Amino acid sequence: MTTMIRQLAACLVAMTLFSGIAAAAGATAPDNAYLYIGWPNDGEVLPANRPFRVWFGLRNMGVAPKGTPKPNTGHHHLLIDTDLPPLDQEIPSDRNHIHFGAGQTETMIELPPGTHTLQLLMGDDKHMPHNPPVYSRKITVYVK
Repeated sequence: MTTMIRQLAACLVAMTLFSGIAAAAGATAPDNAYLYIGWPNDGEVLPANRPFRVWFGLRNMGVAPKGTPKPNTGHHHLLIDTDLPPLDQEIPSDRNHIHFGAGQTETMIELPPGTHTLQLLMGDDKHMPHNPPVYSRKITVYVK
């Protein structure tokens, strides 16, 4: 009987630990969600000292403002000159990780002359990456 109680206790501990890990991963996203940058194109040459539009594309998933826990939705984060952040943590908010928590699907940015990378990452209502994570491929733009 004591062995059975120990096994049951171990099973409950494991379930608690694994449920915490699953919760930390963010809201679920459809497996076929597709996020992309519609403009500018990869390799685009853009004029210096002029803002340009970045257009966000998303398929098979919806956009909702932060704090809105609707299934299969999230909001955009634009990553500038950085790699993807840890996908089990809240998405940072700084000059390299721009949040669009109101549900925006485009923005205007101005970058200094040089080579820059842009990438999109969807976040759930709490700014966590989804499970599975939904991110675009990284593109390179040249500001001259």
